[in-house]
Amino acid sequence: MKKKVASGLKKKLNVAVVGATGLVGGAFLKLIERRGFQFDNLHLFASERSKNVKMKFMGETFIVDDVKNYKKHDYDVAFFSAGTQVSLDYAPKFAEHGALVVDNSAAFRMDENVPLVVPEVNFEDALDNDGIIANPNCSTIQMLLALWPLHKVCEIKRVVVTTFQSVSGTGTPAIEELRRQSAEVIELGIEESYRHALAKEAYPHQIAFNCLPHIDKFEDDGYTKEEHKMINETRKIFHEPKFRMTATTVRVPVFRGHSEAVNIEFKKAISPDEAMAILKYAPGVTVIDDVSNNEYPMPIFCEWRDDVFIGRIRADKSVRYGLDMWVVADNILKGAALNGIQIVERYFGMEPSLKAETKYKK
Repeated sequence: MKKKVASGLKKKLNVAVVGATGLVGGAFLKLIERRGFQFDNLHLFASERSKNVKMKFMGETFIVDDVKNYKKHDYDVAFFSAGTQVSLDYAPKFAEHGALVVDNSAAFRMDENVPLVVPEVNFEDALDNDGIIANPNCSTIQMLLALWPLHKVCEIKRVVVTTFQSVSGTGTPAIEELRRQSAEVIELGIEESYRHALAKEAYPHQIAFNCLPHIDKFEDDGYTKEEHKMINETRKIFHEPKFRMTATTVRVPVFRGHSEAVNIEFKKAISPDEAMAILKYAPGVTVIDDVSNNEYPMPIFCEWRDDVFIGRIRADKSVRYGLDMWVVADNILKGAALNGIQIVERYFGMEPSLKAETKYKK
């Protein structure tokens, strides 16, 4: 596969969105419009079952094509958000056809020949690619925007993270399942609902009014694949294969927005005030930390906000040099589509022209 080299400023790109009818695909389209992303031609693809679906975008009607028909057009960029198998089958083909592929699945994240990129952390890795750049896991991305600025100033010794991940990370069917189950529980009443087996498809157990310490498949060591993703992706992005970290990932009955309780042990002293000062100037981060007025990040305020929000910054008194913090972000935006858009913007020297408020408002 021919290596893609950053071409610098290019006013308009020929763009493909693969998985256009999904949550992340729709977010790619909304961000293209909102950020003034300059494209010459836009081609929408999905699986065969979504072929010929009509989508309204920026005043025009686009017809979604089967991804098998990718050879009909030329591309500069292809955003993939159609699942691991589609990426494995078609991302290399799009790359060979001229596209710089930004893939949101797990297909290539741990491939040693594919850069895994968070622009605020390791954008330089994106410049050395063979046509495919991988987007990290949503929970990894938001955590690293909190960790990296601190790690550069005060080296991190160990991280313990527990995630509270919304159902939107599983897709539209999971959102509908939470909505339906919640309505059924409310109608039946809590006690009566316990006697009924609510219909479930997205998860092995009821998600409404419940928490599942189970995201993706369990591995032989007792960790889930999601937990392994966070650990291994962090090591790759940081270029530290022995970085000490453990994770517990939990699915919670929230529609959109992931939250994380992050415990950090450093190699030397750093105070909460020092950490807060560093994070306030970190790119892509907003600090909300005024507990006297009950102000801290929550997923309900983060939907369609670009930044990662950090609060509850405090000393961990159980270790010599430790901090605890609470990290929240829109998993469909910075955890997926926005991270991919930002990679391409920097790669081609594009300046976003924001058309909507992206910061937090009380």
